[in-house]
Amino acid sequence: MSVLPLIIRREYIARVRNKSFLIMTFLSPLILVGMIMLITYLTQLNSDTERTIVIVDESGLFDTEFFNTEQTTYLNMSAQGLEAGKSIAANEGYYGLIHIPANRDLIVNGVTFYGDETPSFTLIGDVEKRLEKKLTDKNLIDQGVDLNLIESSKTEIELTIENFSGEKSSKMSNWIKAAFGGAAGYLLMMFIIIYGNMVMRSVIEEKTNRIIEVIISSVKPFQLMMGKILGTTLAGITQFAIWVVLGAVLLTAVSAIFGIDATGNPAGNMSPEAQEIANNPDKLVQIIDEVRNLPLTQLVIGFFVYFIGGYFLYSSIYAAIGAAVDNETDTQQFMLPIIMPLMLAIYVGFFAVIDNPHGTVATIFSIIPLTSPIVMLMRIPFDVPLWQLILSVSLLVGSFIFTVWFGSKIYRVGILMYGKKPTYKELFKWLKY
Repeated sequence: MSVLPLIIRREYIARVRNKSFLIMTFLSPLILVGMIMLITYLTQLNSDTERTIVIVDESGLFDTEFFNTEQTTYLNMSAQGLEAGKSIAANEGYYGLIHIPANRDLIVNGVTFYGDETPSFTLIGDVEKRLEKKLTDKNLIDQGVDLNLIESSKTEIELTIENFSGEKSSKMSNWIKAAFGGAAGYLLMMFIIIYGNMVMRSVIEEKTNRIIEVIISSVKPFQLMMGKILGTTLAGITQFAIWVVLGAVLLTAVSAIFGIDATGNPAGNMSPEAQEIANNPDKLVQIIDEVRNLPLTQLVIGFFVYFIGGYFLYSSIYAAIGAAVDNETDTQQFMLPIIMPLMLAIYVGFFAVIDNPHGTVATIFSIIPLTSPIVMLMRIPFDVPLWQLILSVSLLVGSFIFTVWFGSKIYRVGILMYGKKPTYKELFKWLKY
């Protein structure tokens, strides 16, 4: 195995010195930050659009329900009537007109919005909530119900979660754990797709250039495949680290210069949720405590174990596919067995794990090697039993070793095969050689 470090070093240097690799390493953060800022700017521009809406309330029940906001101005033209209001709104270019009929029984299905543009879902929902609340309160008052008594009787319950050993958590803790696990699982999937393809293209490139015929004379196929996987992995980690650092610096700099943050709000203008947390020290302290109470050591160790194991498992498959074909076009028939488990793991993670992290579906898919790197990463924050972790890691390592052996046999034969499109039947024959 003394040649393995040389292969890793050669593959790493070949990757990082490649012009396209260097260009994309430094250009990708610029493009990504530019897209984030463009989307943020367009979102702000769209939300800052001012509109004027005419109100014609023939029932007289909603005089005080429509108050102006920063983006919307309401003009009450109930005295002028519907036709006059429609004429004024059309001539002045107003956003629209809301007509509320006089008969109270017709309001439920009779409120109409007039306008040249289809109103947004946000506006429709806001108007409906205003009308519903007013009518509900009116009906309760007519039936002799004291609204103040109802309001004072409302009670909010926040469920505290505690295990039998006395450790407490909350609903917010579950959301934080889901966010950690989801981000880790999605990151692993993208890393596998991006850099697994890089391994495959590297094999195809050397096979096409016939360089492999010289290399294979002094290096075993297994060593060459492992060297490519490890070298490309190191190059990918280097590129990813540069992306993170450079992207964070650019995002911070652009946000400071243009006064825009990634949430789409101007600097100093937080969303209602963020404003509520900022104005509630207890809420902020609770979030910090929940983050501190996460099993960070287990998360970090689990992330590296499943990240490396999952990437090596799929990279060996990518390398075997690259050895079996002559060009990237021929690889399409073999991509489905790789993409399907990854997509299945993401769907299981976001639907089954978040809903019930210790359920049967989540548990099974966190043990199956092809899906465990993603699903188990999403489950780890929810205190997975030790025996399941051991079983999952053992199967993942065993599957990786088997896949490397399996891939090396295809690699050994396919790396010297030219001019023939392989089929699954052909690949099965190669395993017997």
